[in-house]
Amino acid sequence: MKDVPLKDKDTPLHDVPLDLARLMAMDGARATRLLHRVRDAALAGEPPPVAPRPVIEASWRRMLGIGLDPERSASGALLEPDELEQRRRASALSEAMDTLSGSLREIVHSSRQVMVVTDDDGRVLWREGAVPVLRQADGIRLEEGAAWSERAMGTNAIGTALALGRPVQVHSAEHFVSELHTWTCAASPVHDPRDGRMLGVVDVSGPAKGFHPTTLALVSSVARLAESELRQRHGRAVERLRSVAAPIMCRLGGRALAVDPHGWTAAVTGMPPVDRLPLPKTLRAGRLWQPSLGMCSVEPLPGGWLIQVDEECPPTETPSRVVLDLSRPRRWSVAVSGSAGSWAQELTPRHAELLYILAVHRAGRSAAELAGDVFGDPTRTVTVRAEMSRVRRHLSGVLAHRPYRFSEEVEVEVVRPEDSADLLPHSTAPAVLGARRLPCP
Repeated sequence: MKDVPLKDKDTPLHDVPLDLARLMAMDGARATRLLHRVRDAALAGEPPPVAPRPVIEASWRRMLGIGLDPERSASGALLEPDELEQRRRASALSEAMDTLSGSLREIVHSSRQVMVVTDDDGRVLWREGAVPVLRQADGIRLEEGAAWSERAMGTNAIGTALALGRPVQVHSAEHFVSELHTWTCAASPVHDPRDGRMLGVVDVSGPAKGFHPTTLALVSSVARLAESELRQRHGRAVERLRSVAAPIMCRLGGRALAVDPHGWTAAVTGMPPVDRLPLPKTLRAGRLWQPSLGMCSVEPLPGGWLIQVDEECPPTETPSRVVLDLSRPRRWSVAVSGSAGSWAQELTPRHAELLYILAVHRAGRSAAELAGDVFGDPTRTVTVRAEMSRVRRHLSGVLAHRPYRFSEEVEVEVVRPEDSADLLPHSTAPAVLGARRLPCP
């Protein structure tokens, strides 16, 4: 790879960064030339004529950090047909494909673009478009089974949206890999409404001459429609579980819940209702230690689980160890263990931020301090308190409040990524941004 140093990461490239509106106001050829000059100067460590957009600059830094060659060709093995089909069947996005395709089909065909839907690894599962543009897409490996994460293809809307967990548009020479400079793309993540997990992205890509800043808003709207479709399907599944569980619950004594595979409550008896019960990633019939309930017995139901609380084993045992794993991109988890058993749960991006901050500040943080840590605004205490209330429901016996903190008797370990720059890459929280500039211990 060529030596392409970027300026020191604490030094802004220019005071006035580009934005999509400024690019759109320019002549297309002039905008393309400017983007090439910005990229060439930035990668050479020289002052660019204007600063790249912050989202692009940050992605370029990540690419240089992993040693990606900006002159590489679009290559890489495609998924084998059987693995591609298996991923399609396993993806919840398959349930929303009618919505995604129906909303974008006419637009991508008439504008000579291609619609792409990937999984959360950035693998293309489906695509649609007119035959001529699909042939062009084949030339840059934008085809079913191809990998489009940042590590595979550099800065691009699919990979960068996956890395950040939010919509992204990348135009022309904003792509890190030179071979993609004749393309523009806009992508938005689609999240599972059942657990907040990112399922993948929907993307619209095409030749750069067809660039329009409103494409990102369109793609984002379609992603929200897909999430709405998944939410409605989930609601119907919970109703079916409730109809199955209701006659069983009527015959039970003590405390019990019927929950779907994601912990959403369909029925409850003997206790106040809760919207959702946090469940371990793998759940099977038998005995289960649940932090907020204590020891429970678990039995399968059609479409979910029956969880009965063992009244003879009250939840008096305090967990002794917490492991906060932030080492994997987009898949953060917390594991709690003690003499009564162990339990693990995947975390939402916001909960991962909050628990990381509390793990760093063992003495605790007030609501105002957490608001400053997360939002840069100490007045946003209402939002912080609401989020911490959700976190504490999931981690009963582990978290205390006034101030918010991990209990003193709990040992806390944070598993960080190898590179500090990869710490919670989606996050814009001031506390996390500061931690990324520190070397990993």
